[in-house]
Amino acid sequence: MRRTLILAIFPLFAALQAQTPDKTVPLQALSDSFEDLASRVRPAVVQIFSTGYITPDESESTRASSLLSTQRSTGSGVILTEDGFIITNNHVVEGSRKIQVVLQAAHPVPGREIHIDAQLVGADRQTDLAVIKIDRANLPFLQFADSNKLHQGQLVLAFGNPLGLEGSVSMGVVSSASRRLHSEDTSVYVQTDAPINPGNSGGPLVDMDGRVVGVNTFILTQSGGSEGLGFAIPSNAVRNVFDQIKKDHHVHHGEIGIVAETITAPMSRGLRLAQDWGAVAADVTPNGPADKAGLRIRDVIFEANGQTIQDAPQLETLIDRLKLDEVVHLKVMHGDQPLDIDVPVSERKDDSNRFADFVSPDKNLVPKLGILGIEITDKLVNMFQDLRHEYGVVVAVRSPDPPYSGGSLELGDVIYEINRTPIATVKALRDKLDEMKSGDTAVLEVQRNGKLMYIVIELE
Repeated sequence: MRRTLILAIFPLFAALQAQTPDKTVPLQALSDSFEDLASRVRPAVVQIFSTGYITPDESESTRASSLLSTQRSTGSGVILTEDGFIITNNHVVEGSRKIQVVLQAAHPVPGREIHIDAQLVGADRQTDLAVIKIDRANLPFLQFADSNKLHQGQLVLAFGNPLGLEGSVSMGVVSSASRRLHSEDTSVYVQTDAPINPGNSGGPLVDMDGRVVGVNTFILTQSGGSEGLGFAIPSNAVRNVFDQIKKDHHVHHGEIGIVAETITAPMSRGLRLAQDWGAVAADVTPNGPADKAGLRIRDVIFEANGQTIQDAPQLETLIDRLKLDEVVHLKVMHGDQPLDIDVPVSERKDDSNRFADFVSPDKNLVPKLGILGIEITDKLVNMFQDLRHEYGVVVAVRSPDPPYSGGSLELGDVIYEINRTPIATVKALRDKLDEMKSGDTAVLEVQRNGKLMYIVIELE
């Protein structure tokens, strides 16, 4: 490892020596410091093997018979607490029936692999993060750095298990501390040229103090290998998701009740706005948090919590990372009048994929409807507005090509009855459908967007 690191940084220090010929650069001391850093970080980095099911996205055309596809995946993770809480990517453990973590023993036989079963604590599809837990104590763990303090050119190390090669480390610099892949993306990444390959997913990107500045997530490549375009989820976003999942087993995504759009020069001219940059409130939800705080349609938002707002995705990202009931401090232009407005953050209600995070695929499949359903529990009640009953089955995942004709179920629908028979559990739903044969009519009483409705279907 020492030889590799010296070769990797030699051009850098050759340039430094050329600039300061009267000074000797202590390469050996620098190499030793990197070796010490790697020896401190590596014990907290784990290899993850997952076996289970994967569910399709809404855009995928999938028959109910293949609603669940078997998946075996491997990736990396990083221990964040001494009692075994580990962060990784959701796509590493998504739909898992069995998760196994590989640790490196420190004693009595250093380097010996220890295989431990892990449990999924919770996951979040939007950020592609998940938390798993192993039953161990006094484990080595890493701490978070503040990703808002990252700078372009800063040295970082990427740890993980690329292509199954356990305990690998690569070095690079931060190419961008806040990169969006597309102008309207709300997701922001740390871009690095540290070599990252398949299997690095979920591993830590660390600074020179050995603190986590990001979680390695994906690469952009034309060859299939690393081309110096690696992307990591910033540590501040990771910390927010980790804390929520560790506490609630779920992530609450926030909103303030507005539709924000990026201001362009033509928009500014046409609407006669005070400036041609920032975010404009295209809509304000009546009686929502922003409306009650005094924000109005066409108000220009140019600062939030001390950050200059350049566009709408930046504002949405900032709000999404705040905790529920936390207040966002906005500076806005109402016409030509500057205003300071404080708006409390509330939970976003329109995330159709939020229920999929609760699914245990081998238990939740309802084949005759082509859905994965989850039962209403105390934990789910708070995610709905005005539930008519405190029981029912929620449509968490659905096949776009269901095995019936007639009406269509949508994500987030709550099934209360079939042919006037109350349905409180997934098993009860399956049992009732199993009593019926091909060609039979089923009338489902469903709550959708707060309203009751009947969906009439004919089973295949």
